[in-house]
Amino acid sequence: MAEETQISAHTSGEALIGTGIPAELADARGTIDNIDAALVHILAERFRCTQRVGHIKALHDLPPADPAREARQVARLRSLAEESGLDPDFAEKFLAFMVKEVIRHHEDIKAEYDEGSAHSIPKHGIVGR
Repeated sequence: MAEETQISAHTSGEALIGTGIPAELADARGTIDNIDAALVHILAERFRCTQRVGHIKALHDLPPADPAREARQVARLRSLAEESGLDPDFAEKFLAFMVKEVIRHHEDIKAEYDEGSAHSIPKHGIVGR
């Protein structure tokens, strides 16, 4: 495990002495680590936005789920996936996973409004619980 951490920080293009890992592999893993970090930041921003949507829906007594929008999003993301060379089925499953979590958050937010314990709509949303 410590070896992998050491490898992911390696970006000079030279093999790490004593690891048996080619420099090319270490560099590829470093790139993957950077992409993973970017994905986490992008997902956090997405959930900040969806939290705001949850507050707006609750304020206007709209349901947490919106099946028509979800269907449009599936079609849009499948098309984007195809254009990008990503498996559309994977993109759809990933979206379904996110939507399930968003709906759960929206249900919690609605419950807060129903109990009268909700705060004002966040400008940028909140992430986490």
